[in-house]
Amino acid sequence: MPHVFFHLCDGDDLVLDDEGRIIDDHAAVVKAALHEARGMISAEAMQGRVWLDQRIDVVDAAGTIVHRLQFADAVFLKLPAGWQPVSAHG
Repeated sequence: MPHVFFHLCDGDDLVLDDEGRIIDDHAAVVKAALHEARGMISAEAMQGRVWLDQRIDVVDAAGTIVHRLQFADAVFLKLPAGWQPVSAHG
């Protein structure tokens, strides 16, 4: 599985990775997908929002999904007991 592509999906849209990268083993693919997702989540948090409904589909050159990572599985959120959002888009 040396050449893989990291496609970003949000349920409605798909952003294709046209370049891909060479990664030799599955453990490295899992680690790279986690790194990419957390990087995007971090960038979103700096803008004051985090969308956890996205995912990264890692596909091989044949288009077969070799790994899927939901953004919600890339982080652990601990909220205060009894916390309620002030607004949905604050």
